Amino acid sequence: MEEQDILGTLNPDQREAAEATEGPVLILAGAGSGKTRVLVHRIAYMIDVLGVNPGNILAITFTNKAAAEMRERVDKMIGFGSSQVWVSTFHSLCVRILRRNADLLGYKSSFTIYDTDDQLTLMKNLFKQKNLDSKKIRERAVLNAISSAKDELVTPDKYASINKDWWGQQVAELYSAYQESLAANNAMDFDDLIMKTVELFRKFPDVLNHYQERFQYLMVDEYQDTNTAQFQFVSLLAGKYRNLCVVGDDDQSIYKFRGANIRNILNFEKIFPDAHVVRLEQNYRSTKHILDAANEVIRCNKGRKEKKLWTENEEGKKVRLRRFSTGFDEAEFTANEISRMVRDGKWDYKDCAVLYRTNAQSRLFEEKFLYANIPYKIVGGVNFYARKEIKDILAYLKTISNGVDDLAVRRIINIPKRGIGAATIAKVSGYAEAGGISFFDAACECGNIPGMNTRAQKKIQSFTDSIGVMRAKAEDASVSELLKFVIDRIGYVEELKANNDEESDARIENIDELVSKAVQYEEKEDHPTLGGFLEEVALIADIDTVEEDDDRVLLMTLHSAKGLEFPVVYMAGMEEGLFPSAMSINAKNPDEEIEEERRLAYVGITRAKRLLTLTCARERMIRGDVVTSPLSRFVREIPREMVDTGYENETASSSSQAVSKLGSFGRHGGTDGFRDALNQQPYSTPKPSKIAKAEMDYGIGDTVHHVKFGDGVVRDIQDGGRDYQVTVDFPAWGVKKMFASFANLKKV
Repeated sequence: MEEQDILGTLNPDQREAAEATEGPVLILAGAGSGKTRVLVHRIAYMIDVLGVNPGNILAITFTNKAAAEMRERVDKMIGFGSSQVWVSTFHSLCVRILRRNADLLGYKSSFTIYDTDDQLTLMKNLFKQKNLDSKKIRERAVLNAISSAKDELVTPDKYASINKDWWGQQVAELYSAYQESLAANNAMDFDDLIMKTVELFRKFPDVLNHYQERFQYLMVDEYQDTNTAQFQFVSLLAGKYRNLCVVGDDDQSIYKFRGANIRNILNFEKIFPDAHVVRLEQNYRSTKHILDAANEVIRCNKGRKEKKLWTENEEGKKVRLRRFSTGFDEAEFTANEISRMVRDGKWDYKDCAVLYRTNAQSRLFEEKFLYANIPYKIVGGVNFYARKEIKDILAYLKTISNGVDDLAVRRIINIPKRGIGAATIAKVSGYAEAGGISFFDAACECGNIPGMNTRAQKKIQSFTDSIGVMRAKAEDASVSELLKFVIDRIGYVEELKANNDEESDARIENIDELVSKAVQYEEKEDHPTLGGFLEEVALIADIDTVEEDDDRVLLMTLHSAKGLEFPVVYMAGMEEGLFPSAMSINAKNPDEEIEEERRLAYVGITRAKRLLTLTCARERMIRGDVVTSPLSRFVREIPREMVDTGYENETASSSSQAVSKLGSFGRHGGTDGFRDALNQQPYSTPKPSKIAKAEMDYGIGDTVHHVKFGDGVVRDIQDGGRDYQVTVDFPAWGVKKMFASFANLKKV
């Protein structure tokens, strides 16, 4: 392919980015600026014009969906030889490296990848072993602390040395036991996949050198979302040839809670002083009005690299603001308007998305959509692979593949029911622990377990024999054939059919879908294996399950919406205390937290292509109480001339009477019915509307107990008018501010 054919369709900035192939390169790619297109053309330019070996090129993305899209576009543009280009997610790439070198770290290549449910089960087992009270220390809080430590490449020993307080020592001890249990089960969690690969590279220079030679040209997409461990991984890989191209947008860094470190992109030029920086600011997605609103909001952030999106697209409709009396009215308006637009042929259901700050906001929209007969899908709900029947069947496959995964074996030893009781399982566990062997190996030796009666032995022997038959089948059967064999042999579907109810029918359909997934996996892989199939399903994220041709309205959090785009977007709950959240407003470093939330608002706004509607409510029920909230500051940051607050040229819906006719608004004040909303203090925590002051038996310095957060120390008490605002420092959760009547704190 000629150079003009490759670069001729790019704009000047895109072309500059594609041609910058040597040394460190930072591409600051604004929302909708065609960054994937640039990366694909960059790869084609390196191969067809510069003569780079396709096998020396690696492109890393964050989601399977993004990787698949890039893979398809690379194949289409380059043709022959494109399959040698590595296009992968961070986790998939690290799994491939670890499978090949796991023995160097003391693992078998068949190691299992634990999901969040597996991690929680493992941690609960550790709590039982150590007689810890989960009401005082929450398993999830410990797992979150461990995950954060791994993001920063902090080992259990190092964690113990830098966290000397009671909470830190508890986490350190559990962290160490958790890692030992993972190793004993020949398992890794998601954070281990990155951390262990970095460990591998640091301990074994020859392994690192092999991959440095293999990947001489490295590209990383969504660089603003990388954490410290991922940064180290990329830095090590690129350390020899330094041909590192990172693509990202600091204005879209919204995953701090997952460990993302925005400093990675903000400090790139400090780490690589000779970096070539290219800004992609032309947006191909949204209308001028939507982009102008996004620019006005994000420019309020101080910690960012200066850029301003522009477009040659049409001006389009102004950003619409609709304010309602209640959250019910907000949801009803949205449902009615979507129904009307689809009925009038303006849009399809799949063109519309409802974005919100918290998952809890989905309930009202679900109810209204069901009533209006609107097909919808919640992104981020119960993951298909987290459903009980799917995890049960996959646990069988994991046991066949990795017999030392105790969690998988214990899950299925009595599924379907075999009459193996808790006492019998405890005896097997005790024997395994005493002998230093796996649970499955102990089960295979059930005849030697003291106190095990003949009846129990036969039941366990039947289970282990069955696994043996399945393993034999796995040697010459395809993945889908093995899956069908397992399902038939254990009688799982027959047991569900015996229930003869709708829930069982749905679960059977899910199992059928799992078989279809196995067939699809075999069709796309050159060398499909059981381990490869288990690896693929373990690495699937919620966003990867979104089907583009599925005609449904998508409901999702703003975090889940990143990377997507829709002609019509509704951003719901635009109120102080909800977005930005009260937790961010009352954080130790509120400015930093608010900037993260503002980036989230920017992401939401830039998902819209043609029509953007911001909705909010005067009153909303939260935790059973009616809360009155001011308008979100993120709405107030959009100049009044950019926003439509009325119903000009629109057909009023059945809920229109519940909507205020709002006047113009902006930084400089407002008029008509909107004046009161503007005059409300936007930076205060929303106050409950009707609560009396609580009678408290505790004071500053006292230890109190909260039903969710456990024990904590009262740091401050303020008279808030209708109620007292209490500030409590919880070891496992940090500092929380709450109303005394809501918190129901008990003095310890």
